[in-house]
Amino acid sequence: MTAEDRTVPQDAAVPGRRSPLRRLLRDPQAVITVGLLLIIVLLGLLTPLLTERGPNTASLDAVNADVGTDGYLLGGDQSGRDIYARLLNSINTSVVSALIGTSIALVIGVTFGLIGGYFGRRIRDVTEWVFSLLMTFPGLVLLIVLMPVTKGDYHVTMALFGVLLSPGVYRIVRNLVVGVKHELFVDAARVSGLTNRRILGRHVLFVVRGPIVIASAFLAGTSISLQSGLAFLGIGSNTVPSFGAMIAEGFDNLYTEPMQFVWPSLVLGVMTSCLVLFGNSLRDALEGAKPKPTRTAAPVGVRTRAGADETRSGDAVHQASTRNRLSVEDLTIAYPTPSGELKEVVRGVTLSLDAGETLGLVGESGSGKTQTAFAILGVLPAEAVVIRGSVRLDGRELLGLGEQQLRDLRGTSVAYVPQEPMSNLDPSFTVGAQLTEGLRAAQRMTRRQARERVLNLLARVGIPDPQRTFSSYPHQISGGMAQRVLIAGAVAGRPTLLIADEPTTALDVTVQAEILDLLRDLQQELDMAVLLVTHDFGVVADICDRVAVMRDGEVVEVAPVQEMFDEAWHPYTRMLLDANLDDGAARNGPQVTAGDAVPKEAW
Repeated sequence: MTAEDRTVPQDAAVPGRRSPLRRLLRDPQAVITVGLLLIIVLLGLLTPLLTERGPNTASLDAVNADVGTDGYLLGGDQSGRDIYARLLNSINTSVVSALIGTSIALVIGVTFGLIGGYFGRRIRDVTEWVFSLLMTFPGLVLLIVLMPVTKGDYHVTMALFGVLLSPGVYRIVRNLVVGVKHELFVDAARVSGLTNRRILGRHVLFVVRGPIVIASAFLAGTSISLQSGLAFLGIGSNTVPSFGAMIAEGFDNLYTEPMQFVWPSLVLGVMTSCLVLFGNSLRDALEGAKPKPTRTAAPVGVRTRAGADETRSGDAVHQASTRNRLSVEDLTIAYPTPSGELKEVVRGVTLSLDAGETLGLVGESGSGKTQTAFAILGVLPAEAVVIRGSVRLDGRELLGLGEQQLRDLRGTSVAYVPQEPMSNLDPSFTVGAQLTEGLRAAQRMTRRQARERVLNLLARVGIPDPQRTFSSYPHQISGGMAQRVLIAGAVAGRPTLLIADEPTTALDVTVQAEILDLLRDLQQELDMAVLLVTHDFGVVADICDRVAVMRDGEVVEVAPVQEMFDEAWHPYTRMLLDANLDDGAARNGPQVTAGDAVPKEAW
């Protein structure tokens, strides 16, 4: 095991992950604001114990009573009611208003924001239209007009206000999800067989939670302010204690007893400002120092030329040999241009792959290698159009299968090892949590069984301390270790086909050799067919049985590895070989043969 391929020690420069609670406790703004909010809410909850009078109990002896009057701690208002009792009861009214308005806005906005941002354009267009329509309603005017319907009940009024607040939450969540669904770790979750609900609830929602939290603080403050504003205008029941009603009465009596105006204004201002400031602190604590992930295409289903879903039957059985695992015939993929025309990026690709065989798919960047692999996996971008072709896995047609049917195959019949291993691990979860999640979804195991299986797999792929790696976050392991983790996750379901997309990219040559040896050993153990997407002929010579060369979306040559190196007939193949295998001193070494690995000193 090389130094590159070991986990980062505890005393290394990479720090451990500090919990959000610990960050909050170290933030003076969070400590002060949450302390004030807890004190205010606690005073409201203890109202029956802190005052003997009700909020509407009046006494002529207490009319405009001074602060500190016997039995009236904050004095009495112009109607002879206890200001202290009304203030405590107003806290409860404000808290209930905030809970109702915020919770309804979040439930509606977050749910449809996740749906509208993650799924296709048709669903997004519907949600956009509905929430854009809601935004056209004048909220305050609508609540006033509906007052006869609500009969002045502030619970119903705040529920309606929550519905009117939901478009703002929807737009925040939708915009965040549109960006997050392009992340590589979301692709990896889909390929591992997780359901859309699981991906949205565990991976996507967890990443976008920060802005939602601070929006919740603003929503709570807005709900409290609106309820107080309506009460200030005299709209609603005059028997419900409210900061707004107290401020309105204090305003009428401002020049006689100004403190009647100050007390409710002070508590209302402290509550709303503390909510906003605490929301900022909580957002910062939840986000932490998360690395910025890279972007890639969003994986969704395959469409036909006209944009409709493919209707070919997925149950058609291809008459092939029992050893045949993958058969791709005349696959053609196109993307629409700004002018509306379709530009073909993959044309007429035909490949076959048997059990225990490794096929190298070679070509320059942009030649269509990854697009072909994504078509096999069923995770092409939404705008991709499959014009024609067939993809069969163990005789079953894959093009045209629904998302649920493809999900049942991913992680079990076909698995994927992506490039850029660090970007394909969710930085918010430990390595073990991510591997067990995919295994439980694919194999229907208990948590304990999945944990034992993952620890055994981590040991099998050459990780020296499986337990430590299981409990580590992605930033605490090296690139070579992360690649081993992804390979362990890919073979956990014992797939019949493994697609490895540049599995040795960005790794040093020693780690590359170890990863290739690992893939070779696992292939022999599981009798897998391996489709290796690469641009490195050294990797092809080391592990592949046959090689297919792609150029501008077409397969220009397919041949056994030895024959390709000895007698490549296509000019483009010879050009690639000349670019990879020259006669310079840096590449001197033994001649490559079909059965031998490329010596490390020749790399």
